[in-house]
Amino acid sequence: MSGGYGQGGRTVLKVLLAVVGLVLSVVLLSTAFFRWHPRGPGPLLEPRFPLDEFVRDLPGHLVWLVPFLLLQASIIPLRAVQWQATLRRPVPLKERYHLVAIGAFVHNALPGKLGDVMRSFLLSRTQRIPFLRCLGSVGVCKLMEFAALMLLVSASLLGPFGRTLARFEGELKVAVSLCIGLVALVVLLAHWSAPLAHALHRRHKLPRTESFLHHVSDGLGTARSFTGMARVFVFSVGPVLASALSYGLALRGIGIQGGLFAGAVVLGAISLGQSLPGVPAGMGLFYFVTSWAARSLGATPEDAAAFATLTHLGTVISQVSVGAISVHQRKIRIRDLRKGGSLAREAAHHVAHEAVEPAPP
Repeated sequence: MSGGYGQGGRTVLKVLLAVVGLVLSVVLLSTAFFRWHPRGPGPLLEPRFPLDEFVRDLPGHLVWLVPFLLLQASIIPLRAVQWQATLRRPVPLKERYHLVAIGAFVHNALPGKLGDVMRSFLLSRTQRIPFLRCLGSVGVCKLMEFAALMLLVSASLLGPFGRTLARFEGELKVAVSLCIGLVALVVLLAHWSAPLAHALHRRHKLPRTESFLHHVSDGLGTARSFTGMARVFVFSVGPVLASALSYGLALRGIGIQGGLFAGAVVLGAISLGQSLPGVPAGMGLFYFVTSWAARSLGATPEDAAAFATLTHLGTVISQVSVGAISVHQRKIRIRDLRKGGSLAREAAHHVAHEAVEPAPP
C-alpha cells in the first residue's frame, strides 16, 4: 500500500511540475508578443504589435536566417574538435563528430535536455572509457566555453554598444565571478579529489564517497594542468565565436547598427537564463531573454519578437537536421533515445549508479 501510494505520489508530483513548467514557459514566451497588465486597468494582455503584420513580415528576415543556420550548424564540428582536448587518449574525429551531433539532436529534439549525458554515454560505450570520465571531459568543455563567452562579452563592452551594454555591468560582474568560482572549484576538485579518496581508503571510511572522488579525479584530469586548461580554452573559442557571430548577424539583420558586437551579450544572457537550476521553462526563458535583449538594444517590439522566434527555430532546425543525419548513419532508433527508451535508460543508470560503484584500481 505505502509503496503504491509513494509511486502514485511521485507520479502526481511529476505531472504537477510538468504543468507548472508548461504554464511558466507559456507566460515567459508570451512576453515577446504581449504586455502583461496584471493590476489593470484594462485587458490583462495587450499585443505589442499587430500579429497579422508580424506573420506577413517574417519572410523578409530569411536574408539573415540562412547564415544563422550555417553558423549554428558549424558549432557541432567545432565542438568535436574541442572535445579531444579534454580526453586522455585519441578518439577519431569522425567518432567525436557523430557523438556531438547525436547529443545536439537529443538536446534539441527530445525532452529532458540530456544531450551531453547521451554523448558521454555513447563515447563510454564505443571507446570503453568510464562513463564519468567522459561526462567530466564534457563538463570541462562546457566550463571553458563559459569562460570564453565571458571574455567575449567583456570585450563587447569596447564596441559601439559600450554605453548601452554598461547597464549590464552589474550582471556581467556576477557572471564573471561565477565563472571564476566554477573554474577554481573544478581545479581544486581535479587536484584534491584523488588524495581525498586515498585518505578515505586508508581509513576504510565512506566507500561510496571514495569511489565518487576517484571518478571525479579521472573525469577532470585535464584541469590538473594549467597548460591543459589553456589548450581547452583555446579550442573553446571556436564554438562560442560561431554562436555569438550568428546572433550578431541576426541583430544586424533586424536593423541594429553594430549588432555584430552585441551577439555575445545576447548569447551570454541566453546561457545564464537557461542555466538557472530548477526552472523547467527553457523555451519560454529563451523567448523572454532574446526579445528583451533585442528591445533593450533598440529593436522594435515586432523585430525583437521576430529575432526571438527565428533564432529559436534556426537553432533547433540546424542542430536537429545535422544530428538526425548522424542518428541515421549510426542506425539508432529515435524511440531508444527518448526518455524511457533503451539508450536513455542505460544513460540514466550510469548517471545514478556508476559514481557509487567501486572505482577501478
